[in-house]
Amino acid sequence: MVKLDREEGELLDSFDREEWRPVEEREVEFNRYRDYAHATFKKDKRVNIRISSKDLEALQKRALEEGIPYHTLIASVLHKYAGGRLVEKNT
Repeated sequence: MVKLDREEGELLDSFDREEWRPVEEREVEFNRYRDYAHATFKKDKRVNIRISSKDLEALQKRALEEGIPYHTLIASVLHKYAGGRLVEKNT
């Protein structure tokens, strides 16, 4: 048996309660969201930055743990920050 996390369990419960409905004009919606994704991930500018070797090594380690290239991780962090979705955690 597969163990589900909390979010997966909530989705499955929602599906079992038949709360899910087909999307009208599915193809139109699919194309619209595909276009959003392409625009989001379009990389048309280059930026060169200098960071400490310690920070770069930490980023490379995190990227390896996530299974993605470190350049992709850095771009993702910057994208989230620019969009106001990267929140500093107080410790």
